[in-house]
Amino acid sequence: MSDQTDIGFAHRVPRAEFYAYFTLILMIAVPVQVLAWSGEAVLRGRLPRLGPVNRAWKDAKAITPMIFRG
Repeated sequence: MSDQTDIGFAHRVPRAEFYAYFTLILMIAVPVQVLAWSGEAVLRGRLPRLGPVNRAWKDAKAITPMIFRG
């Protein structure tokens, strides 16, 4: 039988705070990804699969939850 004495409720982050951080990270990531995307396009001679906004969105989507993890 497994020990389940340490099961508690997860701390939920308020949505407004999450979206505020998400927006801030997205605003920082877009210019960085525009440079990375254009550099990759020039070096490889073809356009990357994802555009700069999609790449920045993925970055913000991955980084924001990391902020709130304990």
